[in-house]
Amino acid sequence: MKTLAIALVVLAGSSLAQVPKTSPGISVGGLRLSARGVELIVSEETGGRAYYEKALARPSWPGGASGVTWGVGYDGGYNSRAGIERDWRPATSPAELGLLAGVAGIKGERAKYEARRIRNGVHVSWDEAGERFSAATLPRFAAMTRQAFPGMEALPPDAQAVLVSLVFNRGASMAGASRREMRAIRDAVAAGKPHLVPAQIRAMKRLWVGKGLDGLLRRRDREAAMFEAAIR
Repeated sequence: MKTLAIALVVLAGSSLAQVPKTSPGISVGGLRLSARGVELIVSEETGGRAYYEKALARPSWPGGASGVTWGVGYDGGYNSRAGIERDWRPATSPAELGLLAGVAGIKGERAKYEARRIRNGVHVSWDEAGERFSAATLPRFAAMTRQAFPGMEALPPDAQAVLVSLVFNRGASMAGASRREMRAIRDAVAAGKPHLVPAQIRAMKRLWVGKGLDGLLRRRDREAAMFEAAIR
């Protein structure tokens, strides 16, 4: 199945039973991602369709260093004005697009204010979120992940998707003390030692323990478990 078809099946909340566990994956950004892996990203970024439609169909601020966020985890704080206009013109009115482009690069507490300011002026439906995720966001993050972890193309599709989930959530930077596990994962993948990766995914939970970010702790556990199962 093609990228768009897989992502829209996931976003629609339909059964993924038609995608065999032995599926070679879907080609995205030079990688092959499993349907289960795409589902993991979408569920972690949206909480599922019901929650999305209740709480996330309008711009919000997730907290911390995030920017104004909408769609499937699309963070305006980490995108340029030109990028937002390119990615969201097909799914928004000119007025909505202007509001979204206006929060480009804004992060942290200021983004909290900006999210409140534009919230009532923008609505992104579940279907629109899925289409933009499939057409713009997922391919870009897949390409970023491939560059961050050389040699990952040799991993099974579930494992490749886990690394995309990491980069989707944390970005691709390898610099600084907070990124030591990312560097260790990069080195393990490059050395052909994927069995070392799950422990590093779990180890990075040190960054969020006791900070009221239990969702991130659960996400790392889900990613590590999926990666382990993929390489057995």
